[in-house]
Amino acid sequence: MTDVVTDSAASAEAPETVATYLRLRGLKPSAKNWKRKRRISVDDDNAPFTPGRDPGSLGAVLDTLSRESGWETTLAREDLVRQWADLAGADTAKHSEPVSLERGLLTVKCDSTAWAKNLQFMRATILTEIGRRYPEAGVENLRFIGPDVPSWKWGPRAVPGRGPRDTYG
Repeated sequence: MTDVVTDSAASAEAPETVATYLRLRGLKPSAKNWKRKRRISVDDDNAPFTPGRDPGSLGAVLDTLSRESGWETTLAREDLVRQWADLAGADTAKHSEPVSLERGLLTVKCDSTAWAKNLQFMRATILTEIGRRYPEAGVENLRFIGPDVPSWKWGPRAVPGRGPRDTYG
């Protein structure tokens, strides 16, 4: 243990612990040059305190991600469904809910046929508001339907006719 390796050839083959010991003692651990050359950067874009090096906001990063991934339409449609109460009004939202959005047609299911008819009168206002708030959603038309009713038209003796009127709501 008293032998100290000072030969450069022997220190190149020395174990890591011996090399560390020699480095701490100020002796030359190996023939290798441990200093790395600094990379000289020609472009100033990577220098500190230059414009554009400030961190961006999380919202800006998520907007860029959704735009590049093509999620804007899907996110706008989801926002439309979630914000239906703000869009149509709190009282209207209690009696109606968006059911589907296919090929530009938003289908809204209502509690009763009376609510469906009243919302048909408000169609232009609601459609304008959707276009203003969610233009990426792609809503071109609205359809209001009443509650699910059983069909009385089945069997071999079914005849065309008016059927039961407004029995279910």
